[in-house]
Amino acid sequence: MLLLSGLIHPLLAHADAALLVEEPYGSFGGAVPTGHSAIYLPKVCATTPTELRRCNPGELGVIISRYRHVAGRDWLAMPVIPYLYAVDRIEDVPVFVSQGTVRSLRDEYRRAHLRNIVPDFADGGLSTADWTQLVGAAFDRQIYVFHFETTAEQDEKLIATLNSRNNRSHFNLFYRNCADFSRDIVNFYHPGATRRSVTADLGITTPKQLAKSLAKYGKHHERLDLTTAVIPQVPGSVGRSHTPHGVVETLLKSKRYAIPLAPLAVIHPIFAAGVVTTYFLSGRFAPPKSAEVLTDPEQVQLLAQRYAGAGVPDGPEVALGAGVPPEPFQGGCIVSRVGLQARGMSCFVNTPGL
Repeated sequence: MLLLSGLIHPLLAHADAALLVEEPYGSFGGAVPTGHSAIYLPKVCATTPTELRRCNPGELGVIISRYRHVAGRDWLAMPVIPYLYAVDRIEDVPVFVSQGTVRSLRDEYRRAHLRNIVPDFADGGLSTADWTQLVGAAFDRQIYVFHFETTAEQDEKLIATLNSRNNRSHFNLFYRNCADFSRDIVNFYHPGATRRSVTADLGITTPKQLAKSLAKYGKHHERLDLTTAVIPQVPGSVGRSHTPHGVVETLLKSKRYAIPLAPLAVIHPIFAAGVVTTYFLSGRFAPPKSAEVLTDPEQVQLLAQRYAGAGVPDGPEVALGAGVPPEPFQGGCIVSRVGLQARGMSCFVNTPGL
């Protein structure tokens, strides 16, 4: 019995995962300001970007997401530090970046690690396609990390499931986007934890809705142990990211969508009124200005080491409250943790939530 217990225990051991809600940026982020979502798996690593495995001691896990037009793959997994900062070592993260610095760091990493996914151009030119989302995400946008509890057994099942699945891209913005992939992963660990919203997003899955539904689920399921950190955009001359929105929020706030919205109000006035009412009652959401941020990349690494169980001792060395407040985030709850014991959770709704 003791021997059997010893064999079973590792599979039932504590594990972690996190939903990443990433702010929109650039021209596309201005037109479709829903942002991006991904999943951080601290105890799952990758032999290649398309083959998952259990992490070895000292490794910090991967960030996995759905992409379009990247090697024809549905999902790709990247080590956490390169995903955020396009470097292998945290001490190599620049304190200030320009567009030129970002392009250089990304291409250096691509040449060293991603040539099988993103090969060199025949003319030697640099690609600016969607592969750039694989590395240096924190150069382009601010990221919200919604961490929740899982088990090692679930990690094993997820690895087997994704490795055996046909990993070919069928990306669709409306029903098979990055948020749909993240929703499936979160629900793999906690069935029913996240869902679409017809009234807030017209049935399209958005990162904001994932955060809102996960926070609501966490209020009724203590085993989720939901905690949140904020990874700010790296300072520099790169354009700043901006507040993520849901679909209806975008329609109501953006002048470019005012004309398409008007016929809806005429043709289906009751539905349109219901959508607007739902938005004002539950669609808006903002954390307090005192929301905690990880201003130093070394703090991000320390937190990743904590999640991955990579030998970081208990204690308040991950100072979640040491930075400046982030820009308001329109979705979810902000939960802070200092050390392993003290934690607090606050949900803030402007009226009765990239």
